[in-house]
Amino acid sequence: MTHHTIFRVLPIALLMLATTTCQPVSAASDVTLLPAPRVDAPKTVTHNDQVAVFAGGCFWGVEAVFQRIKGVTQATAGYSGGNTDTAYYNAVSSGDTGHAESVRVHFDPATVSYGTLLQAFFSVALDPTQVNRQGPDHGSQYRSVIFYTNDEQQQIATAYLAQLTAAKSFRASIVTQLVPLKAFYPAEAYHQNYFEKHPNAPYIVYNDAPKVAHLKQLFPDLYRLPQQFVQVQLY
Repeated sequence: MTHHTIFRVLPIALLMLATTTCQPVSAASDVTLLPAPRVDAPKTVTHNDQVAVFAGGCFWGVEAVFQRIKGVTQATAGYSGGNTDTAYYNAVSSGDTGHAESVRVHFDPATVSYGTLLQAFFSVALDPTQVNRQGPDHGSQYRSVIFYTNDEQQQIATAYLAQLTAAKSFRASIVTQLVPLKAFYPAEAYHQNYFEKHPNAPYIVYNDAPKVAHLKQLFPDLYRLPQQFVQVQLY
């Protein structure tokens, strides 16, 4: 059983007590804006659609962060890293499928660059020093991964990881993987827009709301209220 599943079934009173007596890393008051990438793609003149895929623990919070970034036109929770026949929640939750809970981001490079998406991701969405976990969630399905979709994304992400490492931006080594995207599989309908549908759920309040708050705090010019996103076709 995964940890955020446990959070759903524990008594609500215990969870609310937990939110007032301890503080997760993501809610720390010393959250810091990471430097912008020195290597990045120039903003395009014409509007078009590009795709990026990120994994940083439970996809609910990562999706919520990207949905609030100007220039992102769609964010979809799903699975990447494994095969088609295991791309469903019960299988992925075993930690044995090779999948990571991921978010596919459609963005307009005329409005926001890939490097800026990386900067926001590492600044507020995850702790890239945690191995096979994020916060209360443990297992390889919660590892952090950048799934690049082309050579340019690979070059930008490689340079940014090196930049953050050289700057000693984190107290421990960055363990985020950088691998090519083979396929992305949308998650079940009940996982989509979970933050919006359940804003008062204890797991969301405790683990994911701080990420959204930090995005607004650190990136005021990038932040926007969530818009009505196109519903992905799910099977």
